Amino acid sequence: MAVGWYLRFAFSYRNVEELLAERGLSVDHVTVWRWVQRYAPELERRLRSRLDSTNDSWRVDETYVRVKGKWVYLYRAPWTPPVRRSTSFSPFLNKALGGENHAAPRVINTDKHAAYPAAIVDNR
Repeated sequence: MAVGWYLRFAFSYRNVEELLAERGLSVDHVTVWRWVQRYAPELERRLRSRLDSTNDSWRVDETYVRVKGKWVYLYRAPWTPPVRRSTSFSPFLNKALGGENHAAPRVINTDKHAAYPAAIVDNR
């Protein structure tokens, strides 16, 4: 149960320790960390096959985050020089296409940003 709480919710090891204490179990947060290290890979292996596959039509959208007071796209690495920013979408697409439960997309719908066509061609 403790490992499940840690993996499913945004709890810290100390939060899980407190939840267990409320239920009368005295467990140190380091013990919870050890349980997560031991049992999380097995839980992922067992649950991975139950995940639904994605659709073959993907829609790519951006999300803004604030970095040092400036709004930037999440997928564009703000620490890369502007010349290389157009290729910074490629690693994110690479990771998304590498998932076991993701079918190869038949079509990828994007806006007209210059980083998309090159990254899509490179990752197909």
